[in-house]
Amino acid sequence: MEKRTIDPWKWGEQTNSAQAVAVKNVEGTLYCSGQAAIDENGVPSNAEMRSQLIQTIQNLEKLINASGYECKNIVRLNVYTTSTQDFFTTCMDVYVPFLQKYGIKQATITKYSARR
Repeated sequence: MEKRTIDPWKWGEQTNSAQAVAVKNVEGTLYCSGQAAIDENGVPSNAEMRSQLIQTIQNLEKLINASGYECKNIVRLNVYTTSTQDFFTTCMDVYVPFLQKYGIKQATITKYSARR
């Protein structure tokens, strides 16, 4: 697979993201359901956001590896959070190293959802 990222702005380098990702010569495509902080017994986490992100990343890695694909080929990630402020101030030291570990530069969105 050939992968090329397009990003005319420098700020994307801080989050290892890109505004667009073009892929060619793809042999297969894996569509993943949204992953969350749920343990192997199906029990959701009630820990703080940072711990939930760690569990979610572990779940994503396990899913992709079990399917025979590689994390380095991720082209799109969506992050849903209840606080973009908390995500960018307390979780980037978990999120960015995960992306860097595999050389992932993905098209992404961080979306805020209000809590009741």
